[in-house]
Amino acid sequence: MNVTIASTVFILAMASSILGFTPVNSIAQEIKANISVNDDQQKIRVSNDDERKIILSINSVDGVQKLKEGQEIFRFDTFGSEQLWTDVFGMHKVIETGVSPATALAVGLKVDVEALPQELINALKAGQVDLTKPAVTVELLRLNAVVGVQGSVDEAGQLTKVGITCALCHSTVDNSLAPGIGKRLDGWANINLNVGAIVSLSPAIDDATKAQFLTWGPGKYDPRHHFFDGTSIVPLNSPTLPVVIPSIFGLQGVGFETFTGDGPISYWNSYVGVGQMGGKGNFSDPRLPPAGVTITQTPDLVTPKLPALLAYQLSLLTPKAAQDSFDQAAALRGKLLFRNQAGCVSCHAGRKFTDVRRGPNRDEPLLHDPAEVGAEPVYASRSATGKYRTTPLRGLQLHPPYFHDGSAADLPAVVNHYDKHFGLNLTDGEKADLVEYLKSI
Repeated sequence: MNVTIASTVFILAMASSILGFTPVNSIAQEIKANISVNDDQQKIRVSNDDERKIILSINSVDGVQKLKEGQEIFRFDTFGSEQLWTDVFGMHKVIETGVSPATALAVGLKVDVEALPQELINALKAGQVDLTKPAVTVELLRLNAVVGVQGSVDEAGQLTKVGITCALCHSTVDNSLAPGIGKRLDGWANINLNVGAIVSLSPAIDDATKAQFLTWGPGKYDPRHHFFDGTSIVPLNSPTLPVVIPSIFGLQGVGFETFTGDGPISYWNSYVGVGQMGGKGNFSDPRLPPAGVTITQTPDLVTPKLPALLAYQLSLLTPKAAQDSFDQAAALRGKLLFRNQAGCVSCHAGRKFTDVRRGPNRDEPLLHDPAEVGAEPVYASRSATGKYRTTPLRGLQLHPPYFHDGSAADLPAVVNHYDKHFGLNLTDGEKADLVEYLKSI
């Protein structure tokens, strides 16, 4: 089947915002989340423990309801992002005329099998569905089966609006029916999603910007390249420096969760929901180079939903490593190296394997200069902190590539980087043992 560049780009863009969720009943711990809102400035402030606190327990009716609300927001709420994806990008027309399911799956979009009627599932299994027809994509959107993409279909079968949700980038599926079609895995990074190719489809993007977007590749996005102010796309930094789309499970108790530790999850949810997804809301951070970012829109469809969204995100548990996915004897040897000779534990400390919350106070993270850890420095310079936080390690083997820019393709590359940077002089066997331990976490 011939796939047009336009249809490929569109699919990628839509896939970039998809996020997934785990069942509420699987949460067996008290959730403590902290968010503070400046009511005058309508902005999310950098705080993890002060101001208004959300303390939820799954044993309470209110706690369960809050998690259900958060799951609904995470999976299905566009925050009014149709104002970008429909009104500015015109993606509803692109999809309707040129994006088949085959094309959509090829660029990383996922289909929720649990949203499909049984007769359609049977037809898919029997090979009786023509996956080369855009009309089938429109029908999947009508069924609300495309993860992270919300579409409005009128009585004539025309796609009239398109918006995206958090699940586009931060969810995948288990491929239980077919590659790209299965049950949702909320919190898992969509490492197949080619956001840059999607966004570059829009006629609203100039050729020079499209060329930069097309360099991103699958599983990457540059949140510091531009922002959407409710009307137009505003440039921030150039050239583009895409980072890997992160998994968002296992974040309870981590704090300052972004690569550069700019703020808590709610801060990032606000920045992305308003300035990147194109939702209608308010965000302000004067710290961001080159001249700060302030977005004001009425009504604010993002900020009131942040507490429930945060609660759901913090409920997403890290999948345990399968016993047959690593060499257990080697992992035990690697654990000793991690804690002693290699010295990894000096930064990857505690149950969360990060020292980010060991700053001088609860509202100030412990961060590291790029040179200290041998990291690429330019992306950090485009953040509010200019530094990097220590990455938590649980579930590490599930989301390659590694480092913020994906410069380490696999875990052996990670170990080799630190062995060289810190002069550890590890043997090949010791490096292999460390890799097995990292896979086991």
